[in-house]
Amino acid sequence: MARKGITARNLASAGPYSHGVDADGLIFLSGQTPVDPNTGKLAAGDIKAQTEQGFKNLFSVLEAAGLTSDDVQKVNVFLTDMNDFPAMNEVYKMQFAEPYPARTTVGVASLPLGARVEIEAIAKIR
Repeated sequence: MARKGITARNLASAGPYSHGVDADGLIFLSGQTPVDPNTGKLAAGDIKAQTEQGFKNLFSVLEAAGLTSDDVQKVNVFLTDMNDFPAMNEVYKMQFAEPYPARTTVGVASLPLGARVEIEAIAKIR
């Protein structure tokens, strides 16, 4: 099976990867950091602001695939400080409706450009 790449028009890639890949109806979305596509810099503000921008970027890729947050089945969240978990979780909860997607949250040593959060997901075409 050949990979079918998905590209969000407003996002840049910082390396040799696709924003998303369609694998027979499963859409694998690359991790999105809170880079503001208008400035190319990290979103200003706290973890809530960075989480909001990360989701905006992730949902841009979903939109390019013709999908919405309702199609997301699994989310992985990477935090550089697990003390940010409650604030990230407040923003996360507003992104999805119940039943929520499956999720893993992992503490990591660092993320590109000094981001505090990175979010990736798997969605399914209905």
